[in-house]
Amino acid sequence: MTEVPQTPRARAKSFVALQLTFVAGMVDIVSFLAVYHLFVAHMTGDTVHLGHYLVIGNWEQAAKAGTVLASFVFGSIAGRSIIEAGARKKLRRIATVSLLLEAALILALVWLAPADLAHRQPGVGTTYWSLALLAAAMGLQTATLTRIGALTIHTTFVTGMLNKLAQAVSQWLFWLHDEWRRQAGWGHLLRGSRQNVSARTAGFMFGIWLCYVLGSLAGTWMSLHWNTRSLYVPVAFLVLAAGIDQVQPLSLEEERDQA
Repeated sequence: MTEVPQTPRARAKSFVALQLTFVAGMVDIVSFLAVYHLFVAHMTGDTVHLGHYLVIGNWEQAAKAGTVLASFVFGSIAGRSIIEAGARKKLRRIATVSLLLEAALILALVWLAPADLAHRQPGVGTTYWSLALLAAAMGLQTATLTRIGALTIHTTFVTGMLNKLAQAVSQWLFWLHDEWRRQAGWGHLLRGSRQNVSARTAGFMFGIWLCYVLGSLAGTWMSLHWNTRSLYVPVAFLVLAAGIDQVQPLSLEEERDQA
């Protein structure tokens, strides 16, 4: 089982990964509630919607789902290109560029679109570019932070993280079983679990999932009061993450992968 390294930079990346997962959960639900009924970080569901709308001939809805998908992919390509440029120029703090660009895309939505966009009858173009801005921001985020040491992570969708959580919990349970058969006491099991790679990895994966849930909870409550202006909170988290990148470069593993 791959674990999160116990180094200062790995701990910084772990903290930022939790931050970014909160950001994704919040942006996703605010997009759904305050912009339009589509998720901008959950491409599996949008792909299903696209197929459904194409079959029933709802071309307008299919175009909106397609806009989200295309914008997410474009943002992800842009994010990987930024990482590639950083690898070639040997720029250790290249994640700052991606994070601030993501923040700028979200701010553009807040400043340019009506705050109560979902409750109006906006022009068709407004809905499309609003969804495109947020989906591109999520695509950028997906590409910015993908590894902590040898551990692959995703900060904009949690299906893969839940699968890794299940794997880690399964391995931890088998470790508990083996230790119990050796007649290890409860104290040993508790102390050993704190040092067990699978248990620590499971705890981190659970934290990723929990931050997505907390982001959606915060986004739901805030969107009911401030609509799209609630997206100032994710922007603040992204600026903080960029500041952390200046102290502990976040994308070194990603740059090595690109190189």
